[in-house]
Amino acid sequence: MRDCLNEGEMRPGMKVQSPLAWSPSAMTVGVKTLCPNCKLGGFLSIEALISHLNSPSTCWPPDARPQTLPVPSVSNQGGRIPVNATCHPQSGHIYGVGRNMLDKLDDDQYAHRRKINPHYPFHDEGEWELGKFLVENLTQTQMTKFLKLKWFDSPNRARPSFATKDRLLDWVDSLPSFTPWKVSKLEFKGYKTVHPVELVWRDALEVVKQLFSDPTFANHMTFHPHVTMAKNQREYGDYMSADMAWKIQDYLPLGATQVPIILGSDKTPITRLAGGVEMHPIFVTIGNIDSEVHSKATLRAWRCVAYMPVVKFRVHPNYQSILQARLWHKCMDLVFANLKVAAKDGCFMPDPSRNIRHVFTPLVAHVCDLPEATMIAAFDPWDLDNFQKAAKAVHLSGVHMPYWRDWMFACPSVFLAGEVLHTCHKFFADHPLKWIKEVMGDYELDTRFMVQHKRVGTRHFTKGVTHVNQMTGREHRDIQRTIVPSIAGAVPPRFVRAIRALVDFFYLAQNPVHSSQSLQSMVQALADFHSFKDAIIQAEARKGKKGVKEDFSIPKLELLQSFNGTIKKLGNLMQFSADVMERLLITHCKDLFPRTSRQIKDFTEQCVQILNRQESLEIFGLYALLTSHGASLVNAIHVEDEDVTTANPALSWVSRVLPDEVRSIHGPRPVRNHFLKGILSGDALTAFQLNVTPDYKSLTPSDIHTKYALLDFNHALANFVRRSTLSGGEHSSWDPEHGRFRVWNKFRLQLHSAFQPRVIMPSRVVQAYPPSADFPLGNCDTVLVDAMGINGKMTSYVAQVQLIFQPTVRRGSKLELPSYLSDPLVYVQFYRFISSPDQCPEVAMWVVERAYTQDENGNCYREGAII
Repeated sequence: MRDCLNEGEMRPGMKVQSPLAWSPSAMTVGVKTLCPNCKLGGFLSIEALISHLNSPSTCWPPDARPQTLPVPSVSNQGGRIPVNATCHPQSGHIYGVGRNMLDKLDDDQYAHRRKINPHYPFHDEGEWELGKFLVENLTQTQMTKFLKLKWFDSPNRARPSFATKDRLLDWVDSLPSFTPWKVSKLEFKGYKTVHPVELVWRDALEVVKQLFSDPTFANHMTFHPHVTMAKNQREYGDYMSADMAWKIQDYLPLGATQVPIILGSDKTPITRLAGGVEMHPIFVTIGNIDSEVHSKATLRAWRCVAYMPVVKFRVHPNYQSILQARLWHKCMDLVFANLKVAAKDGCFMPDPSRNIRHVFTPLVAHVCDLPEATMIAAFDPWDLDNFQKAAKAVHLSGVHMPYWRDWMFACPSVFLAGEVLHTCHKFFADHPLKWIKEVMGDYELDTRFMVQHKRVGTRHFTKGVTHVNQMTGREHRDIQRTIVPSIAGAVPPRFVRAIRALVDFFYLAQNPVHSSQSLQSMVQALADFHSFKDAIIQAEARKGKKGVKEDFSIPKLELLQSFNGTIKKLGNLMQFSADVMERLLITHCKDLFPRTSRQIKDFTEQCVQILNRQESLEIFGLYALLTSHGASLVNAIHVEDEDVTTANPALSWVSRVLPDEVRSIHGPRPVRNHFLKGILSGDALTAFQLNVTPDYKSLTPSDIHTKYALLDFNHALANFVRRSTLSGGEHSSWDPEHGRFRVWNKFRLQLHSAFQPRVIMPSRVVQAYPPSADFPLGNCDTVLVDAMGINGKMTSYVAQVQLIFQPTVRRGSKLELPSYLSDPLVYVQFYRFISSPDQCPEVAMWVVERAYTQDENGNCYREGAII
């Protein structure tokens, strides 16, 4: 195979380079290394470079020279490392002070103009925001229509400086950009293709440098491999806390910093019209960024580096897949050539805080589905026919030069890590759910899901689960939440235990932090499935095209065996979940189609141009916001006592330095911390939040009795007042029977993470709606209540929230409510436990039923209380 370029062909927004630009010998990280500050000298060793950096030369700005280099890691822990962690003693040295990603925008040809007008070439901030809105949200035709509106013809209304969409797009294209895209024409020696082979790509090393120096992520990055211990047990979180990071660091030079490379790829159809357009993008992120951040596609932690050519060869269909796989690996070689050299020889990069580090880039994960993983995990053939037969005989893909062959530290048995979306959730839908359908029948299974309680945040399957042909990973998760109790009693107990064991394994595999104990529980859950899987065969639930199967030869089931080893080597599995890939395919492929001319011949190039503009707009917007207000381009390290989950790094930065400008930052908003202004539980571990305005401002006890059908509300309230008066000593003349109440239909409940106690989780809605036509018995959620038991110890109760209320006094009244009535209260109805997990091993869950009581007249009603 050879690479050849059509030098005469230039595309808008593209840059064509000669083949020499791809050669490792053209790198700055080869035999000789340049100074990361002055870019001079050809230093043959790191020691020679350090001597240069420590010499009294003009290499350093007057105010930037640090202490004697390199600065050891003990002086520079930083990042997101737990306080109970031990860092690798030879990692993360600093070799100087450079410039981060935003600093490099000052190299732009119009930087001198932006010192006067930060939003140049736009007239001012308002015009910049208008232009940004038009480019991000409208097609070119719609932009033209907008700019031709008569609304702009008013003499009292100024027209924008860009009178046409072409001028607007020219201005956007003139904004500072980083890694240029290139179009390379490729030829496969000896084989012809139906259409010319074009690879649209950019240098992955330059993209990684941009990511590594992005100050947005400064508070969400880790530079040191570390070992974390909690309660005498090793903890495995993100990559830097796992075994592989520590072992690789042992082989790196003193002071080196790892920048772990995580790749993601998938092929997706864009449309089945217009010839059936397909795209195969390649994405990259780095393991230094917290998984909490890079698992969200909207936070810009993943960057697209290439669109793989999707071609057909003019060969026999038997050879089509082998040639396509070889072409894919050749393209990957091209895109990641510089990264592979950096993994072997190292290079220098500034981090978000401008500290220059000696960086190595090992490949630690490639996120993809099982068919692509099979193609990636690839002997040396030249006789294609005989090789293809031999490869198929031993289940090989037919690739003799995989892209990872010369990537230092890379091994497919490690970087093709178990992936939760496909290996767990998709496996569940393809196999266990089908086994359940075979045993229960569609009608029974659908009925049990249809009658389940409706909860906010969880899908309610109004029509059941058997008729849905295609589900998302979220729907698979929602089914798994209730599948065990849903099938209990309808299938054999051992069958339930097998399904329960798999669901337990899936939940444990998704832990954000693992310990030796949790890993042992996960391994035991999988062992339990294998112990009870014979029940699935006995029920004839596993079927194929030829009838009942009596084996479990399922590749994804076999992959589950690797999860324990993968977690110890690489950390938690959720940092490699393909959920983010599914979202990136939408934002980088499918959503772009309506904004192009929909012509197949240059569709990919148009997509790249749109993505280029989006990236430039977002980065320049943050740069202009900071510089226009005189804020620093360095995001200072800021450690909170408590963190909220799913943070938006850019929003967090701006909210600290420019709190009045947070509206300028788009993307996910942070989780609201109700522990700051909400109502706290007695132990301050739970926060409650109610709307300021109640759903009912003034209800009498009679109204509550009628509307909510709560027969014993008055009795329960009287008991609460009596108990509170005796325990607290506060007396009041307030009469519950003639009182008035504000009533809410829902409240929010917020907790800390069970895995990371300092992390605040998103709040959950707890409903307490009265009976209605849609819900004859009301729509009320169940909660777990910790209260003092009869034995004087804290006991947990399961209760259903029926009413959320607060007593009030009439306006003008001099009556003061006691403290125990001054906060909102909740009326709940209890359940009682009828069996424990040990008594019901097939479901291994607590079984409850409604608790009832009788009044003095013998009337039976639900047992309730005020809390």
